[in-house]
Amino acid sequence: MVKIVGMIFGEVGYKEFNFIVSRDSNLQKGEYVKVNHEVYGWVMAQVTSIKRSNEMYSLNVITGNSAPKDGVTSEKIVADAKVIGFIDEKNNLKSPRIPFKPGEKVYKADGTIIRKTLNLGVRSGIYLGIMDGQSDRVPVYLNVNKLVQKHVCVLAKTGAGKSYTVGVLIEELIEKGVPVVIIDPHGEYSALKNPNTNPRELELMGKYKISPKGYPNVVEFTPNQNINPQSDRKLALDIRNFTISNFMEMLPTRLTDSQKGILFESLKVVKGYGRYTLDDIINVIHENESKAKYNLITSLEMLKESRIFDGAAVRPVDMVKKGMVSVLNLRGIQPDIQGIIVSRVATEIFEDRKRGRIPPLLFLLEEAHNFAPERGFGQTVSSGVIRTIASEGRKFGMGLCVVSQRPARIDKSVLSQCNTQIILKVTNPNDLRAISQSIESFTADLEEDIKHLQPGVALIVGDVVEQPIFVDIRVKKSRHGGTSVELVREHKKQYTDADPAPPPKRETFWKKIFR
Repeated sequence: MVKIVGMIFGEVGYKEFNFIVSRDSNLQKGEYVKVNHEVYGWVMAQVTSIKRSNEMYSLNVITGNSAPKDGVTSEKIVADAKVIGFIDEKNNLKSPRIPFKPGEKVYKADGTIIRKTLNLGVRSGIYLGIMDGQSDRVPVYLNVNKLVQKHVCVLAKTGAGKSYTVGVLIEELIEKGVPVVIIDPHGEYSALKNPNTNPRELELMGKYKISPKGYPNVVEFTPNQNINPQSDRKLALDIRNFTISNFMEMLPTRLTDSQKGILFESLKVVKGYGRYTLDDIINVIHENESKAKYNLITSLEMLKESRIFDGAAVRPVDMVKKGMVSVLNLRGIQPDIQGIIVSRVATEIFEDRKRGRIPPLLFLLEEAHNFAPERGFGQTVSSGVIRTIASEGRKFGMGLCVVSQRPARIDKSVLSQCNTQIILKVTNPNDLRAISQSIESFTADLEEDIKHLQPGVALIVGDVVEQPIFVDIRVKKSRHGGTSVELVREHKKQYTDADPAPPPKRETFWKKIFR
C-alpha cells in the first residue's frame, strides 16, 4: 500500500511546492515523494527542507506559562519539495507546466518510480550500491556505455573511500567483459584477484545482495619485479617505437642542437639493425667525434638505469583483451619514470585502438594530478596524450577514468571532459572550486553536502543520471588493497553502565614523540 506522507497547501509553483507532513511519516530531507497530477499522472519530487514548529508551546514558554497539554497535537511539520518531473509516453523525463492543486495528497515514492525517473538503469548496468537517505533500499545501476565512453572521474579527499569506490567500479566492468588498463602508482589493485575476507564487510554483503568473489583475470605488470615480486609479468617498453621527439621529452636534461643532431644520426644507424637496444644507441653515440656526445650519453645512461627497456616489450594487444584487467603496478618507481611509462603506454594503446587492433576499453588513471597536472603545478611528459584521450578518446572507443584526491591540481581541460562525476567527501576550498567549475549543475547546496558526506557515500552527477543522486557504495566482492598502514594497534574494551569510568588514554609512542 502506498503511504501518504502529507498534503500540499498554500501557493503552488511549477518547480516547487510546500506540504504539511504527517507526524508518523518519519520523512527525511533528501527523500523522494510523488503526487498524482490531474493531467500528467504520477510526478516525482524531492524533499529539500523540513521545518517543525509549535506556536502554542513557544508562546507559553515566552509568557512564562507551562506548556499546554495538547502541545503534541498543535505541532506542525512543513516540508519544501523540488519537482523533478514525470515520464511521458516516449519514456522521456518532462517537467509539468500546470501546478498541482492545493490539497493534493503527497505519497512516499517507491523504488520503481525512483529508478525510472532518475534513469538508474536496469540490472544489466553497473551496480554501484543503493541510494543513500531513502527508507527503501533502491539499487543504483548505471548505464555502462554512458559511463565508459563519455569518461568518468572519481574525486575525494584522502580516506573518503575513493580507491574503494574505484574497486567496485572495476569489479562491475570485469563482469561486463569491459577491458580495463589501470595505472596504479601505489600497488593497490592487484588485490582484486582474491575474494573479500573482511569479517565486517562479509556481514554487510546481505544488505547489498552480493557474495565474495575473486577475479583471476586480473594481470599485474610492473617495471621492477624486485620491488613488486608478486607481479605476473615484467613491464617493458619497446624502444623501437621511440622517435627523437620521444627521447627529447624523456631525457632529464635539455638537448643542445648538436646533441639533437648526434641522437638523430645514431637513431638512423641503429634502425638499420632491425632489432636494437638502448645499449646499441649508446655505443653508436660513443663513436661520434663531437665532445657534445658525453652529456647525451650520461642522460641515456640514467634512462638505462630505470630498466624500463629490459625484457620482452609489452604491447597493447597483451594488455587489452575482453574481460581482462591489466594493472600497471608502478609502486617504488621514480615519478619521472612513471610519467614516461604512462605516456608511452597511453600513446600506444590509443594508436592501436584508433586502428581497431584492440577492443574498446577503459583507461583508468590513479593519482591523475601527477600525470596530467593543471598548468602552474608542473608539466609532465604524459600530459599531452592524456589531454588528447580526454578530448578524442570517446570517438574511438577509449574511455578515460580520472581518479584523484586533488581535483584543483588536475588539468582543467581533462576534468571538464568527464561527463560523469563520482564525488565523495571533499573539504578543500580549492578542490571544491575546481569541481564546481567542471560541473554545470553544481550548486551551493551540493557543495555543502559534499563537505559533510560520510565515508563510502558518493554524489553522482552527469549523463548517467537525470539529476544528482547520493549513493551508498556497496561492499566490494574482492579484497581491498588500499587500506592504511596502522602505526599503533589499539585494543578497545567495551564499557557498560556498571563499569567504572574508562581510564585516561595512554599516550602512544608516536604521540610522545610529536607532542
